[in-house]
Amino acid sequence: MAKSHRSPATGSATSTAKPSVSTMRKLKPEDRLSALPDDILVNILDRLNVRDTARTSILSRRWSHLSTELSRLIINAKDFVPEGVSATNISVDDLVQMNAVAVEATNSILTRRNPGEHTIRLLSTTFYLRDEIPISIGHAVGNAILTHNIEKAEITVLTEKECLQCTDDDMLNYGAQFVSFFNECPNAFTRLTRLCLENLSFVESDFISNILDTCKQLKYLGFINCNTENWITCQVEHAQLSELSFIECYFGKIELKWLPRLTRITFECWICFVELPLSLGHVPSLEVVSLINTALSWHGMVKLSTLLFGTYVRDLTLDFKCEKIWVQPECLTKRLESVFHRLSTVNLLSIPEGYDLTWTMFILEAAPFLKELYMTVIDHPCEMEMDKEKRVEGLFSEQKGVEWESPTPNFKHHHLTQLIIFCFECCMVSHVRCVMKAALNLKDVYLYSSLACKYCIHLGPRPSTFPFSIKKRASTKKLITQGMESHAKIHFLGSDKMSDYHTARIR
Repeated sequence: MAKSHRSPATGSATSTAKPSVSTMRKLKPEDRLSALPDDILVNILDRLNVRDTARTSILSRRWSHLSTELSRLIINAKDFVPEGVSATNISVDDLVQMNAVAVEATNSILTRRNPGEHTIRLLSTTFYLRDEIPISIGHAVGNAILTHNIEKAEITVLTEKECLQCTDDDMLNYGAQFVSFFNECPNAFTRLTRLCLENLSFVESDFISNILDTCKQLKYLGFINCNTENWITCQVEHAQLSELSFIECYFGKIELKWLPRLTRITFECWICFVELPLSLGHVPSLEVVSLINTALSWHGMVKLSTLLFGTYVRDLTLDFKCEKIWVQPECLTKRLESVFHRLSTVNLLSIPEGYDLTWTMFILEAAPFLKELYMTVIDHPCEMEMDKEKRVEGLFSEQKGVEWESPTPNFKHHHLTQLIIFCFECCMVSHVRCVMKAALNLKDVYLYSSLACKYCIHLGPRPSTFPFSIKKRASTKKLITQGMESHAKIHFLGSDKMSDYHTARIR
């Protein structure tokens, strides 16, 4: 005899049982999705931006409560571009509307959640400095931080004008607006883990210290085109900070005094300073360093052994922006050997074309445990000053290369396994041979053709001696390996065949 089903009032488990296969087959396609367990649906919604998530909440009662269970809340004013408006042609009125919708979304989502019921893994807000909007968002975020369990809280502050459009007055105005926001909403910063700022000029010389003192949980701090009014020395100390980024900033000298957990730093552009305005103090966990600069004729050379002394950097990127080489080749010493003892990857970006590459060998000699060496040899006319008279006026270097002769011509390296050259030309054959002769355990040499630049391409095609044909590749390989015993495989590849791993190194 078949068992009868009890009603929900009797406490039967059948009320929460999963739908049977036959029932699932009868459901419409959209209902099949709704029939999934809450945790799976929440996982799906976590991958959407807030705008799309909000739209799903009106589909049915089944979906309406899911937004209160999301573990990732990413609220970005850029996601609320008005319909019919191009993302590249946004007016001030559009920004006001986008900011207002971002505030509404922030308040709506956060006020509907029950404190402590569901952990927020990530709360990220991005908005424009405009009127009282930042303070409104700040209060909402601050209240959420006080009442909810939040693992990561992030704030990205944007400005109406982009970097190249900002005047000094604009930056002072933006800086004052941010200071007001910061002072009005202290709760939004006390447990902040990531803060990104752009186009701000700070009148108070110690304001960066104020940020670090307030944001005690901060893991990442990034500045783009920011400065202080009097270019004073900034001494940075923080117990939790793990990543720092300074992009085209003018703060005077940056002294990293005490950052025990700092693992990564990016420092781009010191064009107004003769010497690199960066010094590293107690940074025992530092592993990744990126230095980028367009050097003029009067810029001093950077001695890596001095800069990195006392650190244990394993990944080093140097970007020359197609202009003068600003790193000083150094001969191997006990001091230099200790500095680069843990270095395993070096990435040399935008090396200017047409100059001898022998100087790069000093890195091999200085870093005995180096495993991967990346080099990009390229000129970007779209970014460079090409007019001869303006180059003279701007004090650009006409001689961009640097000379260096190894004190140990028969030097051998035992750990390098990969040499990767982007924008390879046949004139680089002799340098590839030098590396292969020195690197006894080299496994692969990747030689890529020139990289496509969407801006340079408008200036017309550029001649290339890259061996595209099978016949040319065979003859080039013969030139490289002639009279040499090496087991390294040489790969000639078009830039369209680049692996994701290598692509990540081009930036």
